Amino acid sequence: MHAERFRRVVSAEGPFASVYFEDSHDTEDAAKQRELTWRSLRESLDDQGAPEVVLAALEKAVLEGPPAVGRSGRGLVAAADHVVLDQHLVRPPAQQEARYSEMPYLVPVIEHVTATPYLLVAVDHEGADISIRDTEGHLVSSETVERGEYPVHKAAGAETAGYGDPQPQAEEAARRNIAAVADRVTALIDGHVAEPVFVIGETRSRADFLEALPERARAIAVPLEGGARAAGSGADAVEDELDAELARRRLAVIDGAAQRFRAETGRGSGLAVEGLDHVCAALRAGSVDTLIIGDLGPRTVLVGDDPTSVAVDADQLSELGSSQAVPQPADEALPFAAIANASVLIRTDERITPADGCAALLRFAS
Repeated sequence: MHAERFRRVVSAEGPFASVYFEDSHDTEDAAKQRELTWRSLRESLDDQGAPEVVLAALEKAVLEGPPAVGRSGRGLVAAADHVVLDQHLVRPPAQQEARYSEMPYLVPVIEHVTATPYLLVAVDHEGADISIRDTEGHLVSSETVERGEYPVHKAAGAETAGYGDPQPQAEEAARRNIAAVADRVTALIDGHVAEPVFVIGETRSRADFLEALPERARAIAVPLEGGARAAGSGADAVEDELDAELARRRLAVIDGAAQRFRAETGRGSGLAVEGLDHVCAALRAGSVDTLIIGDLGPRTVLVGDDPTSVAVDADQLSELGSSQAVPQPADEALPFAAIANASVLIRTDERITPADGCAALLRFAS
């Protein structure tokens, strides 16, 4: 996940209240469950000393925000009197979290949120409905593309006498409609609006649309089996497929980082480090390309005068001229420092079990 999406968070002045919880909306009492969840989160934050103005901002966001679709999670971070991060999580977090601390807690967002905005194209031979969803899965915009080329189906019992065979006319109309959709989707891709492109619709429509795309667009198109263009057709199945595909893509990113980490470590290139001491040194040097976050547990680091000044030893900070060395949870301080360095952040799984629960791929050897 790229650091840019967190700029509003790191530019805010702490302390921060960070909450993560299940926000599923798949039962009749979902609204009541959300109220009970907020009551529990609020009590925990209150016990940690969060002021009323912060609690009020979070309460408004939690209780008045739009309900999720199906099973879902949600993460919010508030600073002062406003929410600086409100994220849909593609699945509920493993456990409910509520923290009030000097730095935001962002690990669940790094773990659960999609990397890029994406397109969802519901296509048939009359046109398509195209929607753009952001990294939280929320609808950004939608449009309908139709050339108005009719008929696209040969009428049952159609007569050919005097009118010619309607089948070639219908096929040509369908081809032009599909081509118009392909042109529009390609323009959105070339404009870097969003990718990948998920495609739903009946089998023939999907196949014809994919065939009409240029190779560069076809390479990032993903056909889904569920759903059709008709409103509401297989909506739940589509959401399930989307969640599964996005999860697969997140795992592929982790796998890529794991392979690169093992390769750089194996060749001794100096472009991969692990352990708190080495990762902190790389963050101070501004050399971290990708921060790999594993199980940091209750570990702490020292933070100096700016967020990139992180260390395990106060002497390391004093050598930089830092006037302070404040202990902070490592799972808050390291991501914060990485964001300040414009690094990519990855939450790893059992594929990498780095020393001290952290590792980094570097832009240049230390």
